[in-house]
Amino acid sequence: MSANIAEMEKRRAAARMGGGQRRIDAQHAKGKLTARERLEVLLDEGSFEEMDTYVEHNCVDFGMHEQPKIPGDGVVTGSGTINGRLVYVFSQDFTVFGGAVSERHAMKICKVMDTALKVGAPVIGLNDSGGARIQEGVASLGGYAEIFQRNVLASGVVPQLSLIMGPCAGGAVYSPAMTDFIFMVKDSSYMFVTGPDVVKTVTNEVVTQEELGGAVTHSSKTSVSDLALENDIEALLAARDFFDFLPLSNREEVPERPCADPWDRLEDSLDTIVPPLASQPYDMHEVIRKTLDEGEFFELQPTFAGNILIGFGRVEGKTVGVVANQPMVLAGVLDIDSSRKAARFVRFCDAFNIPIVTFVDVPGFLPGTDQEHNGIIKHGAKLLFAYAEATVPKITVITRKAYGGAYDVMSSKHLRGDLNYAWPTAEIAVMGAKGAVEIIFRGQDAEGIAARTKEYEDRFANPFVAASRGYIDEVIYPHSTRRRIALGLRKLRNKSLENPWKKHDNIPL
Repeated sequence: MSANIAEMEKRRAAARMGGGQRRIDAQHAKGKLTARERLEVLLDEGSFEEMDTYVEHNCVDFGMHEQPKIPGDGVVTGSGTINGRLVYVFSQDFTVFGGAVSERHAMKICKVMDTALKVGAPVIGLNDSGGARIQEGVASLGGYAEIFQRNVLASGVVPQLSLIMGPCAGGAVYSPAMTDFIFMVKDSSYMFVTGPDVVKTVTNEVVTQEELGGAVTHSSKTSVSDLALENDIEALLAARDFFDFLPLSNREEVPERPCADPWDRLEDSLDTIVPPLASQPYDMHEVIRKTLDEGEFFELQPTFAGNILIGFGRVEGKTVGVVANQPMVLAGVLDIDSSRKAARFVRFCDAFNIPIVTFVDVPGFLPGTDQEHNGIIKHGAKLLFAYAEATVPKITVITRKAYGGAYDVMSSKHLRGDLNYAWPTAEIAVMGAKGAVEIIFRGQDAEGIAARTKEYEDRFANPFVAASRGYIDEVIYPHSTRRRIALGLRKLRNKSLENPWKKHDNIPL
């Protein structure tokens, strides 16, 4: 027996060393942790249980039969806990064949995903790979496709989070792209379909890896990444915090944590947060933080499409998703980027039974040929579609402007909003007073236009016309917003609403 145990220990030690000390040192020299070190930071201490520790590649082509077979084959897989809650993980090991994906490597990832789907637990993938293992040819490509298929099957069933902690190029990018959220690490991770050398050959453009597909590029320009973190440790700790907001699966309730913040806390400062001039901005972050438990708001995509805010918080200890127009950026207008950003978030919340709280201050859709020619009609329809199909509890608070079609889109009563509140400062109308008057009373002199503008403002620049038609459930004091939302979520806890049976919808992609 002792000889067998010794053999097991020897094989385990070989697996733990990955590609060897020299390659581990090279990983550290780049400021990166190894695959196993990352799991130690991500998971609760001592909770990791590895699967497929001894799996090896089966390739004999192009000299691979002469290469040492390293147990694990470039990816560490298994399960553990984050703050006591189950999660399945895979962590690619760049010290073994550059983390390149082989048939067996992919098989290990697929097994983890299949198990997570079976038991109803989230999957977190730590990506650090040079791409497909070229020596295996189509077998490696087949492995990627097997992973892609599982990403699709798991979508909307268990949450999927990708942490890009090194290279992720070529076909490899499509697995993270199909997961729910992507966190990247600045200066050490990148994602692109074709690298700088190919770009230069084909288009003659000279571009660095960071400019083409780095964390800053993808978090501020493309929205591929939800967050760009400074280093491996920060990314892993952010993932731990983020995980606490997510239910384990679409069959589980949202997580709950003890909360000392009174549900009926009043915030008098909100009574004066909206400036007297309609053209003056204010920071919607302040409204959100003063409404949520203990001012905690985990914002996603903070550097992309800043005219809309998305993220998670808690009310009475339970997770809520927040969508809010941001008057500080482009006056909170809806455009292509903000519509796409919010639509995907709303659909995630709906898939996992997370209530949605929407704060509205929107002057309309952004005009211009650039927006029209790039498809604002289709992109704006995505957000409209997402809100309309959502069956989770939806609470909307209009703080100031709600103009035109944008009023409809932002979780209005007409899109089955459950509780639609307005502050006394709310203005709900087809458009701003001056623009409306110039159309209705075209040809009048300046004095007449001014008088009609005042008349229009008195008539429509308030929430009471909409309230008189039942489109607003109540005009509330701003300071009581948290109390109203908390009570509303209590009432809606057992909400039951089903869409007509269908194989699936056809959202305007």
